[in-house]
Amino acid sequence: MKIVFSALAAIVIIGLVFFIRSLLFERVASVLPPPPANAPYRDPSLQAEKRIDDLLATMTLDEKIGQMALVEKNSIKNIADVATYGLGGVLSGAGGKPDDNTPQGWKQMVASYSDAAKRSRLGIPVLYGADANHGNGNVPGATIFPHAIGLGAANDPALTEQVARATAEESAAMGIRWNFSPALDLPADIRWGRVYEEFSDDTERAGSLGAAYITGLQDQSVPGGRINVLATAKHYIGVGSMTWGTSMNKDFHLDQGVVPDSEQALRNEYLGPFRAAVNAGAMSVMAGLGYWGSVNISADKYLLTDVLKNELGFKGFVVSDWYGVYEFSANNYASLIASVNAGMDMVMLPYDYKSFVAQMRSAVASNDIKESRIDDAVRRILRAKFAMGLFDEPPGSAPGIETIGSAAHRELARKAVQESLVLLKNTDDLLPIQKNVNHIRVAGSAADNFGRQAGAWTVEWQGIDGNWIPGTTSILSGIRNMVSKETRVEYDINGNFPKSDLADIGIAVVGEKPYAEGWGDNAEPRLDNADLAAIANLKKTCKQVVVVLVTGRPLIITDELPKWDAVVAAWLPGSEGEGVSDALFGATKFTGTLPLPWPRSIKQLPFSFDGKGADGTSPLFPRGYGFR
Repeated sequence: MKIVFSALAAIVIIGLVFFIRSLLFERVASVLPPPPANAPYRDPSLQAEKRIDDLLATMTLDEKIGQMALVEKNSIKNIADVATYGLGGVLSGAGGKPDDNTPQGWKQMVASYSDAAKRSRLGIPVLYGADANHGNGNVPGATIFPHAIGLGAANDPALTEQVARATAEESAAMGIRWNFSPALDLPADIRWGRVYEEFSDDTERAGSLGAAYITGLQDQSVPGGRINVLATAKHYIGVGSMTWGTSMNKDFHLDQGVVPDSEQALRNEYLGPFRAAVNAGAMSVMAGLGYWGSVNISADKYLLTDVLKNELGFKGFVVSDWYGVYEFSANNYASLIASVNAGMDMVMLPYDYKSFVAQMRSAVASNDIKESRIDDAVRRILRAKFAMGLFDEPPGSAPGIETIGSAAHRELARKAVQESLVLLKNTDDLLPIQKNVNHIRVAGSAADNFGRQAGAWTVEWQGIDGNWIPGTTSILSGIRNMVSKETRVEYDINGNFPKSDLADIGIAVVGEKPYAEGWGDNAEPRLDNADLAAIANLKKTCKQVVVVLVTGRPLIITDELPKWDAVVAAWLPGSEGEGVSDALFGATKFTGTLPLPWPRSIKQLPFSFDGKGADGTSPLFPRGYGFR
């Protein structure tokens, strides 16, 4: 009983110490005088490193620690805390949107945090970040591009750069200048719930497209040669090659799991895309959630400092993933020390920033973290902020909100859909379909469902199943718009049509419900029974059937494939469903190729880097496959 009482007393005392330090911090921060208006760090004519030197020399330890904090907006109850604690970054987490979820509502919300940062003693701008993984999907009405797996199938670096540039324009128009993309993981196992966030399991393809995406986001052709939107190369490193059943999250299977600690794989495969990202000028790298062998990636000094910073020469800052520095130990203080000392520069907390500040101060006071490590971290963060021109931006330099969902961006998205489609099967050259065909029947869960076209990371973290945003084009509407006026097009989600009347063509648009991260881990990704029944129903009432797969990953279709006349992998095409019908009806050609192997069975998982299954057999379709 005495032991329990002593433990509780210790916890209370530690809590009081942190609370008192927090109060003292707020008081000190409020009474320190600001630097003069002509301070060197405010002078845009000076080189960035000289400005950083001056600013670091001016900053207190608490102000430096504040720059290392990345906080989710909903946990900031008093917006003045952005200035009081000198927070380095604020983010919108899963579904972290304003009450007025419009472009104007976003712009006003982000501006409120930026304005608060300007009122701090030093006026250091805050980075506002969000996941805009396939366009600025946070707001209804934005252009939704194909997810990365679709861009990987297109394998067109110039197109990928254009998509990223358009995404940056729509994000910057709302004040979001930091995008947590692109993902450069190499997915070896289709059971993983994040396959669609990746370009490819191939080092070269992922590296080439990732570098193009970074160039597009960080477009420096904007006024002043500044970085437009800060890119984030993630999830460093080896993520995508986790072992099934090793996740540290009890609700997941692969996501946040263990990556085999193979030095050969690190050198030959995993490192390539991040080397390309660094060479492309990436200023932010996100550490992955999970383990490299027995060591958590967020606390691995060899990976974060020795390899990334020293060997690759990365000059930007390393940021943790959601709650990443606290995932590997029950002792938050010990975890934080291990991660920062390993080379973590900015910590996505994402919540309790006051405790973070107190713990960091204690760590420096007790010499658990050297202030020189703090200085290095803050220098890297400030380097990115100066490169973005955040200290010097004139008012009104951001794009106008009219760029969001613009006709030009939607046309680009349609082109991206066209190039991403992969033709897997085409019996007797069924495709393209003649536009003046007499009778078409359409069925399937994804035919008239924007939520399934867009997938997750669209307004909500897990996406929204259903046809819920006006102004987008479903695949069904694209079909109707493509055919001649004389063509009869019928639609029933379940494919229930009269058997007495055979249609010329049946088009089944089927696929997966939206999912994100480990919630999409799936022991055996297949079409559900409702979609399989819809296809079977079409087979009974149509002379030939085309199956369009709207999916974030290859699905196991080995047994069903012989029954289908033509098969198209449409991935997650986004808001411009007409891009699918363009290829179905021959307005454009099929040019996409598989960005990763398509397995015959679950027994083949995971695939090796040479495209062989775990059982040594070949896939149903190899990487690079696709009729043209």
